[in-house]
Amino acid sequence: MENAKNIELINQIDKNNIPEHVAIIMDGNGRWAKKRFLPRSAGHHEGMKRVIEIVETAEKLDIKYLSLYAFSTENWKRPQEEIDNLMKLLIQYIKTELDRIHKNNVKIQTMGDISKLPRASREEVERAIKTTKDNDKMILNIGLNYGGRDEIIWGIKNILEDIKMGNIKEEEIDENLFSDYLYTKGLPDPDLLIRPSGELRLSNFMLYQIAYTEFWFSDILWPDFKEEDFYRAIIDYQKRNRRFGGI
Repeated sequence: MENAKNIELINQIDKNNIPEHVAIIMDGNGRWAKKRFLPRSAGHHEGMKRVIEIVETAEKLDIKYLSLYAFSTENWKRPQEEIDNLMKLLIQYIKTELDRIHKNNVKIQTMGDISKLPRASREEVERAIKTTKDNDKMILNIGLNYGGRDEIIWGIKNILEDIKMGNIKEEEIDENLFSDYLYTKGLPDPDLLIRPSGELRLSNFMLYQIAYTEFWFSDILWPDFKEEDFYRAIIDYQKRNRRFGGI
């Protein structure tokens, strides 16, 4: 049952101008926990609840692609205990939510080198990908061991390998072909990038894909980012005039 505030916001949304692809940098879990004198793991756990809510909100809006920045290549620098807790939380999320995601016809895919994840986490991710591979209502694209610069270098190496093998010619390389060598192959570029937590930076997220993406920043910490905040981001996006370099 929608509350009155959400209904009011939904009524402001133009159903004919819904962003096709929304990307979110989920940030602020640690600060949320610190403000409450709780361990960082409590912030990550609360942040995971927001993932469930926002995925379902995206479905409700008929957003076709939702990309979430879950674990970056730089996050390995964190204390081992925190990394272990994050990996356990990933397993827990898949075990508890996969059936609901699957029933909602959502396809899970990842961007990043998941081979570097601990075996138990990697196997759960692979199970989620396999279980949902034929779903077609929405793609939930999760960044795991992902970095934008790492992705570009990975793509260049694969292009060079294909040139060496004779699969492509150097003169064939253009933006469309290069996009096929990224983790996001087959996905349109994000229309809207949301970053809560008050930080005004990209943190190495989808650097190639966001050339003409609209940004929406908020001081709200991710564990406090609710359905109504997602609606506000969409409403603000719909006020923008996207010119893509034109007039």
